[in-house]
Amino acid sequence: MKALRTALDKVHPLFAKGGPLSMAYPMYEALDTFLYTPGEVTHGATHVRDAIDLKRMMITVVLALVPVTLFGMWNVGHLANTAIAQGAEVGVQTSQDWHYTIHHALGFENDPNNHADNFVLGAIHFLPIYIVCMFVGGHIELIFSVLRGHEINEGFLVTGLLFPLTLPASIPLWQVAVGISFGVIVAKEVFGGTGRNFLNVALTSRAFLYFAYAGQISGDRVWTAVDGYSGATALGKLALAENGTKATDSLSSIENTLGVGMAEKAIWNDSITWMDAFLGNIQGCIGETSALLCLVGAAILIFSGVGSWRIMAGVVAGVAITSTLMVLTYSSGPDGSNAMFSVPVHWHLVIGGLAFGLVFMATDPVSASMTEAGKWVYGGLIGFMTVLIRVVNPAYPEGIMLAILFGNVFAPLIDYCVVQLNVRRRAARYATA
Repeated sequence: MKALRTALDKVHPLFAKGGPLSMAYPMYEALDTFLYTPGEVTHGATHVRDAIDLKRMMITVVLALVPVTLFGMWNVGHLANTAIAQGAEVGVQTSQDWHYTIHHALGFENDPNNHADNFVLGAIHFLPIYIVCMFVGGHIELIFSVLRGHEINEGFLVTGLLFPLTLPASIPLWQVAVGISFGVIVAKEVFGGTGRNFLNVALTSRAFLYFAYAGQISGDRVWTAVDGYSGATALGKLALAENGTKATDSLSSIENTLGVGMAEKAIWNDSITWMDAFLGNIQGCIGETSALLCLVGAAILIFSGVGSWRIMAGVVAGVAITSTLMVLTYSSGPDGSNAMFSVPVHWHLVIGGLAFGLVFMATDPVSASMTEAGKWVYGGLIGFMTVLIRVVNPAYPEGIMLAILFGNVFAPLIDYCVVQLNVRRRAARYATA
């Protein structure tokens, strides 16, 4: 390690200001600070001391994402292997692409009861998405850093993992590249880079893909990585419940189909219990399905001081209050009312991306509210908007993405109002006659 340190110090003058490779200094600095703790110290009248810096903060978030990432890979493989096995039981053989060619070359046989088989198949689907995201987004950040002469910040380590986890396993890789390019450039770099973006970059990337290529990121054919498979997510099924019924009853029977061409089609029914949704072995985006592991991530972020428990609690409170009012409205309303009004809070919290969003997206320290009181208002607004979008607009059953982006837009205003209220209160307290 000493030899590596010596080698880096030796080439440093080439990249320093005035050196022949000074334009590439951000690349040298990124490698140096990745391998070693920065040697610079603060000069001047320093009045804030903290043991955590941007690098440690970002690495902590990445570590908090590891449980949902590993489970997401296993779940992708398990759902795919289960669909293939169920189709084979009724005589339907699936067409398999290059993911399965690699999978079979490694000696696996699509056995849903083999955890290693499930994990490897899921990894074969997830890793290309992650690699494309990191390669494209990382190079965009590199280009902007070189042009501006800025350091390459570690913030993209989090964005580069969050974005793939919000995508279905079957998404085309070129759309991953387009989505992350849009998010990094439009939501981050045009505002000055890390620390200056007012929108969550990963969510902006996903929102762009949702509205630009809705067919590849929504619907009943994108969640399980098997050609010809069709099966609704829990939220999608709730949104299709007949008016006047209890929406959660529709989860007791979800019709799945698996066909190759128009001649063959297998049909079977599955059910989703609350515990299934809590543990996460259901259809959905790669990293969003397990509320249990999102709680593990929340614990890591809260105890490390990186994630705000006030924002998380505010989102839960907003969801609880709004959904409870919706349920009361449904129970006292006329027959034929929107069935989504009947979904109780304990179901809202475990289906869709709400748990993932409130833990890893809403708590983004850059785009969220900064004031302590503002964090409660910000979180409550997100919770309220999530349930409102899910319930009032069943055509768009998942509301957490738009709710967080909505909260991002209002976060500066919320903080401004909180600060002004504090100023007025203190002025009144210390006013003299």
